[in-house]
Amino acid sequence: MKTEVWAHRGASGYAPENTIEAFRMAAQLNADGVELDVQLTKDGELVVIHDETVDRVSDRVGYVKDYTLEELKKMDVGNPIPGFGTARIPTLKEVLEELRPTGMKINIECKTGIFFYSGLEEKMVKLVEDMKMTDRIWCSSFNHESVLKVKQLCPAMKTGFLIADVIVDVAAYSKRCGVDALHPALYHMQDENLITKCKENGLEVHVWTVNEKNDMKKLCQAGVEAIITNFPDNARNVVDSL
Repeated sequence: MKTEVWAHRGASGYAPENTIEAFRMAAQLNADGVELDVQLTKDGELVVIHDETVDRVSDRVGYVKDYTLEELKKMDVGNPIPGFGTARIPTLKEVLEELRPTGMKINIECKTGIFFYSGLEEKMVKLVEDMKMTDRIWCSSFNHESVLKVKQLCPAMKTGFLIADVIVDVAAYSKRCGVDALHPALYHMQDENLITKCKENGLEVHVWTVNEKNDMKKLCQAGVEAIITNFPDNARNVVDSL
């Protein structure tokens, strides 16, 4: 098994995160997949953006949920990358349409940890099923109830629990809940037994966010299934060199 390279919010080390440009670049850099974040607009549309507010990535302020899709589309989210030019917040449908011809895997993170976004899971599942892309999608979230809801709505969709804190017996817990993978942060790798425990419980391991080549190499050698990184070209070189 060869470790896969998943581009974190697209090739976000080189292009504005969670934009069509970043996902297109991830494909050009030969990533195996992408990771992205989904929230709901004021008028109930699925949009791809990480923070609950637009403050960090745009020239405006306020919560995503308080803007309509039309209002969000007017915002420029290209500024965090100096000299990049204008970029827009995409809908999930636009991203899926962009990536469908590539064959890449797509890890959709439901951003339901702060705002629960009623109906987000149903809308996401319906869109993926309508586009006949279920077999290429992973759903993850820090809100584990949200992940289980997706699994109930679409048993065929693969799911993973995102974790930030250290959880007792997290591999056994994840297996008991019926998900397919654990998505730990790089700092969780201080637990030298975590990967082994996941494998013993039949879970894949997808580690975020891995940007240093030495860490990439160690994770590949440890047998993780995917590295989630801002620099997919660096990860591709490391994986291919082993």
